[in-house]
Amino acid sequence: MPAHQPLPTTTTIENLLDLDSLLSAEDRDLRTMVRGFGEQRLRPQIAEWFEAGQVPVRELAAEIGKLGLLGMHLQGYGCSGSTATAYGLVCQELEAVDSGLRSLVSVQGSLAMFAIHRWGSEEQRTRWLPGMAAGELIGCFGLTEPDFGSNPGGMCTTARRDGSDWILNGSKMWITNASVADVAIIWARSKEGVLGFAVPTSTPGFHATEMTRKLSLRASVTSEIHLDDVRVPEDARLPEAQGLKAPLSCLSEARFGIVFGAVGAARDCLQTTLDYVGTRAVFDRPLAGYQLTQAKIADMAVELGKAQLLALHLGRLKDEGRIRPEQVSVGKLNNVREAIKIARQCRTLLGANGITLEYPVLRHANNLESVLTYEGTSEVHQLVIGEALTGVGAFR
Repeated sequence: MPAHQPLPTTTTIENLLDLDSLLSAEDRDLRTMVRGFGEQRLRPQIAEWFEAGQVPVRELAAEIGKLGLLGMHLQGYGCSGSTATAYGLVCQELEAVDSGLRSLVSVQGSLAMFAIHRWGSEEQRTRWLPGMAAGELIGCFGLTEPDFGSNPGGMCTTARRDGSDWILNGSKMWITNASVADVAIIWARSKEGVLGFAVPTSTPGFHATEMTRKLSLRASVTSEIHLDDVRVPEDARLPEAQGLKAPLSCLSEARFGIVFGAVGAARDCLQTTLDYVGTRAVFDRPLAGYQLTQAKIADMAVELGKAQLLALHLGRLKDEGRIRPEQVSVGKLNNVREAIKIARQCRTLLGANGITLEYPVLRHANNLESVLTYEGTSEVHQLVIGEALTGVGAFR
């Protein structure tokens, strides 16, 4: 009997579950635009940036700002006021190229800009947000400290009054874009509680040093901040921010972008692998023609589809103003956890080729190791969900 010939198929990763039917025409057009920018401008250089551990942040921020993607989910001050779902899709397409590029947009819009927009004064919004939305000004978000990551309430950075000014002292670590930033959102402990400040990075005593020798997020600027008697006026303080609720609200915004972003990284790994196994011959047959290969691909596609559905559902909840922090934790926990599993499995199907920068899968896997940790580790999100379900806090 003649060998069975596979039937032609038009099924792709993205239409396996017909997920496009859940998106508006505007969402699809935006996704197409950002994907095109990623393929034409970013992907040709991303492996080089990753290998060199250098990325032109200011140049890219200006280009991304022209596309209207920085702080796009905020209202006014040069921001377009898009839906949360649209913002999530942008994060998805950027992270399909590299997590570091999505981090640039997340830190700028969901951390630094959101902090000013939600907790700042009208004067601060007018001063900083239009330039940040255009990518002309870069922001960073200084919360994490060398000894306090998952427990930000233990921060040692201090703010004390000195007449009408504030004096800031302390250190922050793992701060994206700090060494290239124009303004740093600094969180500090004071007699009045945890306060936030919009600190121009040109202020005397503010020092930011880029952290090198990273094996993950190499196409992203990561820095350490040292504050040595940094004097700022009262109008640098975010007037509406007092207590940990303020910085935690910013983290929740950033986590939402990760829920979508991780899907992009996983999708890129799986698409790369599908293309590879269709042409790679093993024992005189395409690798795609083996049952073990198809089982792995099917399992990964199912998990990717579930992650995308979860992201879209959370996007709808956020657009309706009904999303809760523990729901964002569900999305971050699940989607990053599954994305890194997919990246690792894809690497096995690419064999030795999977460890090179000719293919993106190990680069994505390395990046996802950081994404798994930042904006709340998996363990922290498990405890957030556990507390929501049991009513008992187990952080201590």
